[in-house]
Amino acid sequence: MARRLFDVPIALVSLIDENRQWFKSCFGLDVRETERRVSFCGHAILNKGALVIEDAKLDERFVDNPLVTEHPRIRFYAGQPLHTLSGQAMGTLCIIDRKPRIFSAEDLQMLSDLAGMVEREIMAVQLAISDELTRISNRRGFLALSKYSLDICKRQLFPATLIFFDLDNFKYVNDTHGHAEGDRALKLFAQEMRESFRTSDLFGRLGGDEFVALLTNVDTEAVHDLIGRFDTSLQARCAELSLPYAIRFSHGLVAYDPLKHSSIEDMLDEADGLMYTNKRDKGGTQ
Repeated sequence: MARRLFDVPIALVSLIDENRQWFKSCFGLDVRETERRVSFCGHAILNKGALVIEDAKLDERFVDNPLVTEHPRIRFYAGQPLHTLSGQAMGTLCIIDRKPRIFSAEDLQMLSDLAGMVEREIMAVQLAISDELTRISNRRGFLALSKYSLDICKRQLFPATLIFFDLDNFKYVNDTHGHAEGDRALKLFAQEMRESFRTSDLFGRLGGDEFVALLTNVDTEAVHDLIGRFDTSLQARCAELSLPYAIRFSHGLVAYDPLKHSSIEDMLDEADGLMYTNKRDKGGTQ
């Protein structure tokens, strides 16, 4: 639609990570990713509004860029940042031409409207796989993502470890301090997961007070160290907020064995049993 509306040879939806951009949807280019350091979109996501380069050869930021001096020989670029539900810029909807052109205020509005359509599609997916309360993956999202992750580990012979968490005495928090305070405890636990685990780790809320994390390409000793640091950081956060209760947890830990675990569900069942053993050994806190 963008390519037809603006009569350009190239239009794409790019997603940006730390080192690269890759194209979720692309018309007019035969590549599917480039390095972020040479990308126009890497600049565009830093803008509040659209980034428009009417002639790249007259822009000192891009005049020596290999995407300008070599194929695809970009001269014109207009990119509107795309945002997640939380407001984080994650990529762009952009149009590209091999000749300079003028971009009017009306053009800017049309590009913004199209980007809004893309954002709504992305947000619809996020809502389907995200836990509404904690804003981390829900069961559906975690199961879907972890299957891809385990496939990679199996092919590359990477280790993977699943951690099953269950909050201790959570019923007491709800019964004594109210469900609003219980929700606060769940959100604090999820927030600490986001801050303590690596960006490459998968984690989610399975439901109730059950959480899970899948760590890849890390040995078991390092996983135990991470759990210890996570617990220390969580208790420090509780003390800082002067909570009238402690957020403690029991956990079960399972190392991925492709000969034993045919699916992520197999690992979840085993880790769940180990978590309950851990909880029982501590006195059966619910």
